[in-house]
Amino acid sequence: MSTDGDSGDIADATTLFLEERDDGDCVLEVVLEVDAEHKTWTFDDVDLDSGTFGELVSRGIVTKVDGAYQVAEPAVVESVLTGEDLEAPVDDTGPAIDFDQFWNGVDLRTFTALLGALLVVAAARMTAFRSVFQQGYVVSPGNDPYYFRYWMEDLLAKSSGPTDVGVLTESSGGLFGTRPLAHATNWFLAELLGGGQAAADTVAAWLPVVASVVLGVVVYKCTVLLTRDVRVGIASVLVFAVTPIHAVYTGLGFIDHQLHQYLWLGITLLTLTWLAVDLQRRLEGGLSEAAAVREHLQSSATWAVAVVFGLSVAAGIHSWGGSPLLLIPLAAYVALRVAVDARAGVSPARANLPLLAGLVLGSALSLALHHRWGWHAEFVSTTPALVLGGSIAVVALGELWRRLDAHLGGLLALEALVGAGGLYAFQRLQPEDWAEAMTRVDDLFFREGATETASLFATEYAVFFGPMYQLGMGFYLGLVVLGWVAWVAFRRYEPGWLLVGTYTGYLLVLAGIQVRFAGQLAIPLAVLTGFGLVHLLAVVDLARTPVPFRDSESSLEGGSRGGASVATDGGGNLEPAISIPDGRKVGYVLGVGLLVFGLSLIYVPGLTADTTYSDGQVQAVSAIDDHNESANRSYPGNYVLSEWGDNRMYNHLVNGESRRYGYAQSNYDEFRTSTEPDGWYNKLGNRRGYVVVTATEGDVPADSAQALLLEEYGAGGNGTDGLAHYQAISIADDAVAFAVVPGAKVPVRGSAGENVTVTTEVSVSGETFTYERVVAVGANGRATVRVPYAGEYTVGDRTATVEEADVLNGQSVALEE
Repeated sequence: MSTDGDSGDIADATTLFLEERDDGDCVLEVVLEVDAEHKTWTFDDVDLDSGTFGELVSRGIVTKVDGAYQVAEPAVVESVLTGEDLEAPVDDTGPAIDFDQFWNGVDLRTFTALLGALLVVAAARMTAFRSVFQQGYVVSPGNDPYYFRYWMEDLLAKSSGPTDVGVLTESSGGLFGTRPLAHATNWFLAELLGGGQAAADTVAAWLPVVASVVLGVVVYKCTVLLTRDVRVGIASVLVFAVTPIHAVYTGLGFIDHQLHQYLWLGITLLTLTWLAVDLQRRLEGGLSEAAAVREHLQSSATWAVAVVFGLSVAAGIHSWGGSPLLLIPLAAYVALRVAVDARAGVSPARANLPLLAGLVLGSALSLALHHRWGWHAEFVSTTPALVLGGSIAVVALGELWRRLDAHLGGLLALEALVGAGGLYAFQRLQPEDWAEAMTRVDDLFFREGATETASLFATEYAVFFGPMYQLGMGFYLGLVVLGWVAWVAFRRYEPGWLLVGTYTGYLLVLAGIQVRFAGQLAIPLAVLTGFGLVHLLAVVDLARTPVPFRDSESSLEGGSRGGASVATDGGGNLEPAISIPDGRKVGYVLGVGLLVFGLSLIYVPGLTADTTYSDGQVQAVSAIDDHNESANRSYPGNYVLSEWGDNRMYNHLVNGESRRYGYAQSNYDEFRTSTEPDGWYNKLGNRRGYVVVTATEGDVPADSAQALLLEEYGAGGNGTDGLAHYQAISIADDAVAFAVVPGAKVPVRGSAGENVTVTTEVSVSGETFTYERVVAVGANGRATVRVPYAGEYTVGDRTATVEEADVLNGQSVALEE
């Protein structure tokens, strides 16, 4: 195509045109669209006024050819409009960096928008700030985070610094279950911050938020790689930011395995996306299959990404107990990727060599960590190697199929047989590991009693509203895009979209079984929802159509390659610049945004509040802490019995022992429904420390421990007798804490058979009440009654003074004459 100047002049003219005109991007889109449809065209073909058109001609952006018009350099104009650097060479000779080019290539508006979106990610995870930082404590939401805090502090106590990796091995006595890398990472970061309680609290509070921000960057980059549109990248980060279930599981203080598995899953998706898109962009640039694959394999970046992919596989495996579940979609992707490679005439062996190399590294590291340090179970550590073996087999089949040019249905059937055969061989050759795997499957899918074990589509929320509650309104928009992804992956060579579609579909099925997997689903779904949101804005003329939808007509026919026609650099890192719409459009964009995000903005604080602890519960912790210090108790003598879902929190903040909650789970309900709570003094054995009784839904019997302690504070009166071993130390509407004490022995005198009332005034947490017990005098005119409070007692017509030491040691006191 002819030009009136070199590319640099056209680029400068286009840049100046965009800077001087608010509607510059719309004008350029109009002429580019017409220019793409016609070799030459006339003024009547464009919907522009004569002044604007004349300006384009005068600047050289549009040039006259044979009595008609053309865009002088459409590729250059498109690159300036979208922020692409079409002339950036692929440098495979080394890691040289041109800092001037780097800084000049940073688009300030894009950077500002991304920074703002990441701030939204952080803000959405800090809605519980006041609940987490209470009364001098870092109060993590939920129950499970205290298990991770336990191991972090245990490792800190055993280690001598961040290089003391010996504490991470099984032989050190630091056996920390099925999530070793999560615990190791928490410990290492706390050590880097100086170790000690302050560092542990800092990591517990802020690591989930920091990890979420990093994951937000990963979501952005993954989206831009796929769509070549930073607007979609920003939209996807915003969707990710306010996804309710993800914001809860990675909120301030929620240090659990989720933050680790989410981050490593995101890195796995990003690296696989980069490997897929890099090859695809080279093919779209007009290179032959052999040349494109050769350049892909010769790029040092390809192998660096493959290494990171391998590390993410090993890290993901050792981050949580159900990690093999996230290798299933990887195996499915490899099988489908081999099929689409063969269909497009691309060598599956060469195209997937970096992926296989990453799996080799991930498998080796996973097994090494198991055999050298004792991390995780054998069958879990072996899973990457199983996926590697299956991948090599299906790649070999794909290579054969490409050469035979046979129907792909046969290849897919054989791939399914390879997977089934691998599982059968594993069952036969490793029966013990298979049995352990089946036990883990039962735990994951058939465990009941926890909220997270319900289905995403639970009938409790009328099926339709469950996804909206957990994932936001954008869930259904993302589903529509998932349908488009399935179509485009079927029609075109789109390995990147195939990857995201495979993971999204698989995680959608898992979330349909148990909602706990909706947190993982939120990551690839954010990419699809952000893409759908920008396209929705484009449909109502509020934004430019995203690049992939502009290319949707360029589908594959008969398995040939197709896709975007714009030129790209070798890495496919094309990031269109963000343009600022006029004021009217800003209002419409905000309206659509509120429609998509509105429910999420409501649900995020609501769901977060369901996991946090109230002021009354933390007040109970503080009171127990003070009493524990004054009474000089040590574990298990300062054990806190409570509702099992709160038990780790109380015990961690009081005595640091939050590894388990089984005792509370087995005994608390029986205790609170008992009609003789004093009888539990002996049943508690060496766990006679503290009891916290919290409000429950529904009515409770008036003679139950729940009612006697929560409503009457164990003080008696109203037809009930005071309790002997429960000293109220904190009172709130929703939680009352008691110290379990031997009780002081107070003598009673009177006539045989006479009922004598023993009373004292008690003040706790600003509330004053009368503690009262009635005792029958024996035949010898004497009796003894145990009381749990210090103070001056009225005993009939006499008094007795009880000291706190008497209560704690079970001492007898004398009546005052």
